[in-house]
Amino acid sequence: MSLKRLHPGKRMSQGVVRGDIVFLAGQVAETAAGAPVTIQTREILGQIDKLLAEAGTDKTRIMMATIYLADISTFADMNLAWDAWVAEGATPARATVEAKLVAPEYKVEIAVVAAI
Repeated sequence: MSLKRLHPGKRMSQGVVRGDIVFLAGQVAETAAGAPVTIQTREILGQIDKLLAEAGTDKTRIMMATIYLADISTFADMNLAWDAWVAEGATPARATVEAKLVAPEYKVEIAVVAAI
């Protein structure tokens, strides 16, 4: 079975499709870097929508989401954007953890695995 790489770079691809599964790299808010968590989360979810569409799927097919927060006290702020975005009746399995992210301006990072 072949692999399709989405936006491959020197160190990583933004996504990899194998068969009927797409694995997206952790997405951060490039435009909204430094903005509050809710705003960063909205941008990231938009990026996820675009990458999933490019892979031939959508958010209703997400099986697993892993959310990294620089500060777990912003959990409710992240959920404001998440709850408005996630498809009712198609909520994925999800883990949310506090982690030190690659740069201080990033407050949230989200990685997903979806079916096609």
